[in-house]
Formats: sequence, C-alpha cells, structure tokens
Amino acid sequence: MRSFTGVAAIPNNVPVDVGPARLGVRWVDVGPPVRAELVVMAHRADESPHHEVTLGETFPVGAETWRFTDLDMASADEWEVTVRRVDDVDEVPHPPTGHLAQPARLRPYGQLDGAQLDRVETLLGVRLPPDYRDWLRRSNGALPEVGHQVPGVPFTLTAERPLFGVHPQHPAFDLVHAQRVHRDPWLSRDRLVIARPSGGLLLVSAAGPDVDMVYFLHELDMIGPPGPPAEAVRVGKLQPLAWSTQELISRLVPLE
Repeated sequence: MRSFTGVAAIPNNVPVDVGPARLGVRWVDVGPPVRAELVVMAHRADESPHHEVTLGETFPVGAETWRFTDLDMASADEWEVTVRRVDDVDEVPHPPTGHLAQPARLRPYGQLDGAQLDRVETLLGVRLPPDYRDWLRRSNGALPEVGHQVPGVPFTLTAERPLFGVHPQHPAFDLVHAQRVHRDPWLSRDRLVIARPSGGLLLVSAAGPDVDMVYFLHELDMIGPPGPPAEAVRVGKLQPLAWSTQELISRLVPLE
C-alpha cells in the first residue's frame, strides 16, 4: 500500500496517518546533532518499530523510505517533526527551516558529597526530595548566563537571582538561608524555596504525594499573616511547573 501523502508534520504526542502506517515521535533532541525517535505503527502488523534518526537520515515505512527533514521546536513541550517520502525519482532537497529551542544556559557551581547534603538536611530540618537532592549533588545550584523563563510563566531567573545551592559564605545564594527569608514567612516546611526569581518563588515539594514537584508562587500571592489559614490560601495559589527539577531545567528558555 502506497502512502497517500509525501510529507507529514507530526506534532508532539499526536500520531499522523500516512496510509500504510501511523507515524509518531517519542522524543526529540536539539543536539547537536538534531535527533528524533520515530515510531512506525503499521495498520496490518503487530509490531511498531522505533527508529532513532539524525536530521537528514532515512527510515523505512513499510516498503517505502522516508526522511527526517525538519524540526520546529517552540519549547520542550511544543514541537513538530516533518518527514518526507523519498521517491525513486531524484529527490528535491528541502533544507531545514524550523526553529530549534535553545537549551538552558546554566553554569553549575560544583558538586556536593553525601556528608554535605546530610548536613544541609540537618540544618533544614527536612529531608531533601530525592530528585532535587541528586540534582543538588551534581550541581550545587546553578548560575544563569542570561535571563531564563518558562514560556508563559511570569518569572525570570538571572545571574543575580540564580538557583540556590549550598553557599553559607554568600547568604543571598544559599539554600538554607533562603528558607528563613523566603519560605518561612509564607509556607511550611513541606516546601523548599529553590530560587527567588523576579516575579515570585520557585519551590519544590519536600513531602506528600507530590514530592519533587516544582511550583511557582507569584509575588502577588505572597501576602497575608503567617499561620495555617492564610498558608492554605497561598498553597492553593501554587502553579505546577514540572514533575522534577530536571524537567524544570528542560523547560527553561534563555532570553536573548
């Protein structure tokens, strides 16, 4: 069966039917090189082969050959892959024109060992969430080279407002100091402030079913007296950003 189209644009999480099969994309990587994992879901077969291809490479779709020709990536959560059928006749070149989202440009401060992390937990009086602890171990916070945002969320990380680490000699960048200054007036120990960007707070959940989830609290919602009643209102204003610190990093977009 021959495909009924010679070109297909595949959005993230939405398979596209081309005739002999539906084509989907599991993930994309801006690289370099630009890569993607294509899934070929044939209508009359039990198997759905996966093909990891670099931009410009080909992969089989039944008896046909298709090429990964473009990636248009607005963000880590919004992108579109273009593929084209390669005919027996001479193929007309189609140079990539898509926009590739730039990865976050963050400079880690260094690394921490287990003893240092244990001491931080003692000072905080709470265990660090597992994913956040691992990220902190590998980076000890991070300094943005330029301003960074999550598209559509009103905050900006800057060199003056980085992701906190263990820096007791520099209280403005220190995780433990940040809880006393930025968290304790507003929220309980169930949250950890991991950055104070312009516009509000970035927090990671330290307990409960949403442990390791990252939230944003707008500065306009940092109001009211201390204590459970007002805190419950503020918790209700938390905006979910990512399931983990690593996902947050992948969603950050440098501002040029």
